[in-house]
Amino acid sequence: MKDQLRRLFGFLLNPLEKGTADYQYKPLNRTVLLVMSLVFLGLSLAVAWVAISQGAWSHLVAALIFGGVSILGLVVGLLGSDRAVAKLWGNK
Repeated sequence: MKDQLRRLFGFLLNPLEKGTADYQYKPLNRTVLLVMSLVFLGLSLAVAWVAISQGAWSHLVAALIFGGVSILGLVVGLLGSDRAVAKLWGNK
């Protein structure tokens, strides 16, 4: 199942997993990435709920941005290699 999901999200994972340069990875990086992704997911859902309930449809742009960041973090955190996590954090 994980291999199928990695193929499905390959367009996100492949650029982050490329390269042979050294990188610094700590297991805490993945944990923090997953926690922050869940925070962004909650923020996205809250903004979407407020936007829909108040009819402020322009606020859905913020919900889409927060949701996109959340999806990227969750995909890399759950399916990505250590190199992908390190690259997402900006570590070389």
